[in-house]
Amino acid sequence: MEFLIISLIKIILILLVILTVVANLVYVERKVSAAIQNRIGPNRVGPWGLLQSPADVLKLFIKEDIVPTKANPFIHSLAPVISISVALVTFAVIPFGDSINLFGYQVKLMIADVNIGILYILALTSLGVYGVTLSGWSSNNKYSLLGGLRSAAQLISYELSMGLSIIGVIMIAGSLELDRIVEMQAGFAWNAFLTPIGFITFVVSSFAETNRLPFDLPEAEPELVGGYHTEYSGMKFGTFFLAEYANMITSSALIVTLFLGGWQLPFLEGLGLSPFMTALAQVLTFIAKVVGVLFFFIWIRWTLPRFRYDQLMNIGWKVMLPLALANVVLTGGLLLVGIL
Repeated sequence: MEFLIISLIKIILILLVILTVVANLVYVERKVSAAIQNRIGPNRVGPWGLLQSPADVLKLFIKEDIVPTKANPFIHSLAPVISISVALVTFAVIPFGDSINLFGYQVKLMIADVNIGILYILALTSLGVYGVTLSGWSSNNKYSLLGGLRSAAQLISYELSMGLSIIGVIMIAGSLELDRIVEMQAGFAWNAFLTPIGFITFVVSSFAETNRLPFDLPEAEPELVGGYHTEYSGMKFGTFFLAEYANMITSSALIVTLFLGGWQLPFLEGLGLSPFMTALAQVLTFIAKVVGVLFFFIWIRWTLPRFRYDQLMNIGWKVMLPLALANVVLTGGLLLVGIL
């Protein structure tokens, strides 16, 4: 019973944190993009424009929900639910700290401690394509359908590279458990340094998986009007928007966990902190790393132009896939000779 209560508390806290961060991340992206483009950004609603995101959410809540006459209403409503559910549930196995003692209980700082965490994440991310594809098909709109088909091809192409990029990490750690992978990166033994090719291919694949520029071909406005969510309005559109930013947070947390040491802070053990302060420092370290990766996501979006679709496919199959395979062979060779 205590286990269920603790798990429920962790789920509620993580959901509140993610939803709060998503709302503020939209504001941060608008401010960062304004700075990059030498603009001002939101500055009218509330002090420094801080209430702009709550105002946008309120606007989406009160906007009319329009469903095309010839659309499939059930699938049309189900698609955004699939997208946001996959985005939020994926975070369940990501450790944001080691463990902490609360009221006599040793609580692991992750929602679900499973021994196949990486397989769980790969399985769920492969389901994310259904939300986008079904939204395009159910809308009965040719532009939306093209966006959904693009998304299916894009995600399948880059999931191969993403999965192969992780194999090097699994080979080094000898485990599929994410907390075990973090523990193996103590000090500065980060997998980003040990398998740099895998790190680069994983990060690029993450951009494609989250449909972020320069890989946002499923919703490319110049040729698809708005892509798969052209026929969505109100909170259904807002749910897709929320899913994109939730996916960003999950992808950033996964990059930090697999390649940037997770919650590990070098030399933390030598500071002589209490167990509670040590756990707090680990959580803050994890948050700081995730914030840094999120800034990188935003920075790239407003720096690089969108690829053409043929370029996207060429990069996925002719560049990323061979590099990911080469990383597996190279990592295996270095492990064989005892360098890693």
